[in-house]
Amino acid sequence: MYIDKPMQGHGLMQAIARVNRIYKDKQGGLIVDYLGIAPSLKEALSYYADNDKEAPTIPQEEAVSVMLEKYEVVKALYHQFDYSSYFSSKASEKTRVISGAMDYVLSLDKGKDRYLKAVTELSHAFSLAVPSDESMQIRDDVAFFQAVGAVIRKFDQNGGQGGPTEEDYDQAIKQIVSNAVVSDEVVNVFDAAGLKSPNIAVLSDEFLEEVRNLEHKNIALELLKKLLNDEIRTMQRKYLVKSRSFVKMLEETIKKYQNQTIEAAQVIAELVELAKKIREEKERGNELNLTEDEIAFYDALCESDSAVMEIGDDTLKQIAQELVAMLRKNTTIDWTLKEQVRAKLRVYVKKLLNKYGYPPDKQEQATKTVLEQAEILCKDWGNE
Repeated sequence: MYIDKPMQGHGLMQAIARVNRIYKDKQGGLIVDYLGIAPSLKEALSYYADNDKEAPTIPQEEAVSVMLEKYEVVKALYHQFDYSSYFSSKASEKTRVISGAMDYVLSLDKGKDRYLKAVTELSHAFSLAVPSDESMQIRDDVAFFQAVGAVIRKFDQNGGQGGPTEEDYDQAIKQIVSNAVVSDEVVNVFDAAGLKSPNIAVLSDEFLEEVRNLEHKNIALELLKKLLNDEIRTMQRKYLVKSRSFVKMLEETIKKYQNQTIEAAQVIAELVELAKKIREEKERGNELNLTEDEIAFYDALCESDSAVMEIGDDTLKQIAQELVAMLRKNTTIDWTLKEQVRAKLRVYVKKLLNKYGYPPDKQEQATKTVLEQAEILCKDWGNE
């Protein structure tokens, strides 16, 4: 609970009691005081503590015991990495130590998931054990663990998996522990990776070569994976077929690495080549003399290799151009909600495919893909 207004007496005690109820996996509550209500709390406790116990709370000794147990779990993950130099380093060196720690964690078997889970549990336990002597003794280590976790999450394109995240606890803990090591500054993934902040959208050859040559290969891999996912996610708003293809290529490459069939350096090389293909894709419309909308439908029609061979590239371009003109004329923002309109469009698409001799046995799938592509693009058309 975040206290941002004056509270005292019975109202304060009721609020704290509700937050501090334990239930199943909930071990306790956390109060974040923005105003400085300690005097009011002390007075209320002396008056109400013996008469207003609404629910059991965890004894301080038990909270400390759990915290130390979780601390040892995280420490064990670092058994072959010495991070002690972090605490005496200058700001520029701290980033280097964090980068090394992150690379080490990512090199472990399922290291990312294990580490983030362990740090989250430690952060929660730490918040319940504050302000014990034991918690103060390990607070700098906890803050370092959180700093590494924060950078890892920055690289993770999926973000949190629901529920309170490590960052949630981190923000609360920083209100309690003064002079904590965790920085309030925004974590820059390029600084953490040891790169200059590039023009991300371009994915230039110079940038990709710099990533390929990074000292920490696991960080380079995570950075490329994040950037490629971001690029593909942008493509998915417009290009159905190509984005699916790139998603499959990315997943297959990462799967080979996870199955330990290729080393980090090899997967980085494959991801660099995939990045180049994505970059080149943006120029393909100009080469084919098609608009962005037309290239999207052209790809939908080209899913069938037999269709490409049977009716030829020029004819497929013509179909794509007529499809865009026809669909723009006949779709509205809410057309996907009206089955009658969808049925009418299916007929239009099939007539057009028949007109140009698209293989009959491939028309059903082509029509389905064309309408899926239209659903994506009509959102943009409605805003024009």
